[in-house]
Amino acid sequence: MRKTDLIQTVAKAANLSSREADDAVSSLFEQITNALARNESISLVGFGSFTPKKRAARTGKNPQTGETLHIPEKRQVQFKPSAKLRALVDQ
Repeated sequence: MRKTDLIQTVAKAANLSSREADDAVSSLFEQITNALARNESISLVGFGSFTPKKRAARTGKNPQTGETLHIPEKRQVQFKPSAKLRALVDQ
């Protein structure tokens, strides 16, 4: 499902115009993105939680040359599905 498909589904389910549904979906994504950028966790009951995690710096190896590389620390987002979502997907 793409964002446009999601917008159309939300529009039908909530009896909204495509424009209103687009605004709602875009606003939701923007708020989730902003919260994660502020290093805040997001918990959506019945769906799951998004948590920003810090990945420590480490050394790696270039597979072509065998050269040792320094891989810097970085932040990434972890998603943990709720038990309800896990049960639906596992069926």
